[in-house]
Amino acid sequence: MDPIIIIGTGVAGYTLAREFRKLDTEQALIMISSDDGRNYPKPMLSNALTKGKTADQVAMSDAGKMAETLSATIMTEQTVVKIDRQNKSLILASGEAIKYNKLVLAVGAEPVRLKLEGDAADAALSVNNLNDYTAFRSKLATAKHVAIIGSGLIGCEFANDLGNVGIAVSVIGPSEVPMNSLLPRQIAIELQQALTNIGVNWHLGTTATAINSVNDQYDVRLGSGESVVADLVVSAVGLKANIKLAQSAALVINRGIVTDRYLQTSDPNIYAIGDCAEVSGHHLMYIAPTLLAAKALAQTLTGAPMIVNYPAMPVAVKTPSYPLIICPPPINVEGSCQLEHNKTGSGIKGLFFDENGVLLGFVLSGDMISQKQVYIKMLPDLLSSIPV
Repeated sequence: MDPIIIIGTGVAGYTLAREFRKLDTEQALIMISSDDGRNYPKPMLSNALTKGKTADQVAMSDAGKMAETLSATIMTEQTVVKIDRQNKSLILASGEAIKYNKLVLAVGAEPVRLKLEGDAADAALSVNNLNDYTAFRSKLATAKHVAIIGSGLIGCEFANDLGNVGIAVSVIGPSEVPMNSLLPRQIAIELQQALTNIGVNWHLGTTATAINSVNDQYDVRLGSGESVVADLVVSAVGLKANIKLAQSAALVINRGIVTDRYLQTSDPNIYAIGDCAEVSGHHLMYIAPTLLAAKALAQTLTGAPMIVNYPAMPVAVKTPSYPLIICPPPINVEGSCQLEHNKTGSGIKGLFFDENGVLLGFVLSGDMISQKQVYIKMLPDLLSSIPV
């Protein structure tokens, strides 16, 4: 029998491989990685400075060790350029063709790149993998001031991480408050103040338009007419699913690679998991749904089809200066958020109710995060009402 092939050795790919090997130790398994295949916890990239971790310390094992652990063949520094669905084979950049029995796309997401002007427009560094983090740490060795383009979740996490180690930070974002798509305004204001208290400067309500080199530094021009001069520029404006390979194979795509609750794409022999997958309309680029999906897909790949179920899955934002736990409501749901300030400590509680008064999401900050379990139990499963 031809092997099962997983394209991608990130959290999604390696977690699926581990779950699969718990159930089947004999089936041939090949993993293909576009990088060196090191296994590492990607969420740690945005708070590794605070933890004092270098890139080598973030990595838990190399591809050779993972191949041994998983009884798998791991092909590193390889790029898949084509999926030949008719012949169930992959074509590598080298020209090599590899047959598969089942194929899993665990190709993750890539940073959104802004269109900037200036002679240093390409200097903005995105930190989306371990190689990026290695470059980031190297550049930080001589940096005293970092400009972060993007005031969303990742931008705020990096701002907190840099501030914790004494590096001056300037955050640039188009909204009037940070994390405006995830937080009620009053909670966003408190987050902004907490990060200001550790030395973060804000340039909100504007966007970066150009980056130019000036005396070994970068001059970031803003739409407001202001300018931010920094030693390093980090782009944290968001991620988008890596859909190019799936698109070239004529698989159905939307925000991500479209799958059903079995993680099956529009091709019955191809599956998708992790940041690249849009599962029954849900494109959730967090760790919790990936772990649940891996357990379900491992069962399916061993001949016991299992649907994935998404319960309410709160996200702990890595901003220790202002603790936050977010459980966003489903997209396109009408409702309102009710806020309550903590009377005996710090923080705010925000509860999102739909038009029928049903709790569908929450935000907890400061000391209020201790109430997480209370509200998780009150939320419906994300996929419970969606037919298989």
